[in-house]
Amino acid sequence: MTAAAMTENEKLALFSLMDDPSPFVRKELLNTLGQMGKEGLDLLQEAINGPNRILRWHAAKILSNLQSSNPAQEFRTFIQEMNYEMESGWLMISRVAYPNLDVGEICQRLDAIATRCRELQIKPTTAREQCLVINRVLFHEMGFRGNAERYTDPDNSFINCVLETKRGLPITLSVLYLLIGQRLGTPIEPISAPGHFVIGCFDEQAPFYIDPFERGKFLTAGQMLKRIEESTLAPSIGHLAPASTHETLARICRNLSRHYSDNRDLSMANLFQSFLKEFKEAYEKQV
Repeated sequence: MTAAAMTENEKLALFSLMDDPSPFVRKELLNTLGQMGKEGLDLLQEAINGPNRILRWHAAKILSNLQSSNPAQEFRTFIQEMNYEMESGWLMISRVAYPNLDVGEICQRLDAIATRCRELQIKPTTAREQCLVINRVLFHEMGFRGNAERYTDPDNSFINCVLETKRGLPITLSVLYLLIGQRLGTPIEPISAPGHFVIGCFDEQAPFYIDPFERGKFLTAGQMLKRIEESTLAPSIGHLAPASTHETLARICRNLSRHYSDNRDLSMANLFQSFLKEFKEAYEKQV
């Protein structure tokens, strides 16, 4: 239910729970308000601005807790601020499902992969040679690959799970590849091709593409367009252009909404669908 759809009696009932000392009630209240997104924040602000001093105090405390300890709200704030950064965004998405995720440990693991790549690089190197090294480390030494067997498992979309199982979707393996490349200074870009996310490089005379889902397979622009054509879509050169961070993170959320729905977890499916709405509203405000 949205705040706008609430009757006054329903609002009063929700407000009456704000001073309930039960940890269970407090947890459920935070979850409910968090899933309401901006409308939940507006409801708390309404209580804070109201005449009831006790209610004002409890609402302010809940708002503080919601903003500091609720991963879903943390990600909503990130979306609304529009200061998008790929690694932070993927970590926040992952914390929605795994609130106790150790961000420091994840960053250390990414750093360790990049360090191993540096050990194998012989400078000066071309962008293609750098990608060959990343391929060797990720797909041959460490065994990362696409999870074709359990493609709709939501865990394929979370950074901690991808690093642990070494399995993922085209988009999440591509973002992992990108994060390692960023640490190495490799000039690669995310490519949101229809149906199958890849990595692209435009640093050489002819652009080339890499499919991390297929263990770093190199593709030409012509091969990419043929892939798109085979998927029954009319291929366009625009399909091969770099995607923005906003588009990439939104696509991860879209996958999660669909995969949670496939797994009959409608609560999580609706939550990630609400993030897509936030992305859309933030973009519309910008333009």
